[in-house]
Amino acid sequence: MNDGLTTIGFDADDTLWHNERFFQLTQAHFAELLADHADRDHLMERLLAAEKRNIRHYGYGIKGFVLSMIETAIEVTEDRVPASVIRQLIEAGQEMLAHPIELLPHAREAIEAAAQTHKVILITKGDLIDQERKLAQSGLGELFDAVEIVSEKTPETYRSVFTQHGDGPGAAMMVGNSMRSDVVAPIAAGCWGVYVPHGLVWDIERADTPTENPRYRELADLGQLESLVQGLG
Repeated sequence: MNDGLTTIGFDADDTLWHNERFFQLTQAHFAELLADHADRDHLMERLLAAEKRNIRHYGYGIKGFVLSMIETAIEVTEDRVPASVIRQLIEAGQEMLAHPIELLPHAREAIEAAAQTHKVILITKGDLIDQERKLAQSGLGELFDAVEIVSEKTPETYRSVFTQHGDGPGAAMMVGNSMRSDVVAPIAAGCWGVYVPHGLVWDIERADTPTENPRYRELADLGQLESLVQGLG
């Protein structure tokens, strides 16, 4: 084990299993339903603005996303959105909540390898019930020493989690696909931040890459994590 690194945190959505693609498919359906009232680009701008406003009310996840779509539909139709459209948006959200989990390549192997030498923690944000469902269906839950489902991933979140479950942020690494939440925030807390690009990125999770920071690393996929951890030793 690396004497300095004792704890490794993993993000869940789009790091261990697919997630964002289901949001994008639903957004495409949303654009079709509202095509007579707004063009796609304008509609997506309005939806993103609603999501940003509503995070503090609803948090992250599918339920807040559906409520933001309904709010946007009401806005762009000037309160004339048909009830049938709202019903279809609710049904789309229910389908998302019931969608089976599909692990990303190397997810299980990466956690298993890390768990042999380090304490491993799942740190994810979103709706509590939905995240618990996805973790249970993933079959990965038993591999983690701890699971933290948080409302937001801030530097203070990482300081608290890695102090409670590890040896503090200085001895911790966070691995994930969100530059803002899984890389920039943990680095600000004093952790290593390891970026594993997924391809599909929610605009709210974008941030400048901390290329010059000595604790920043980027991997092509989770299959490279074991070598990275060993190389830090």
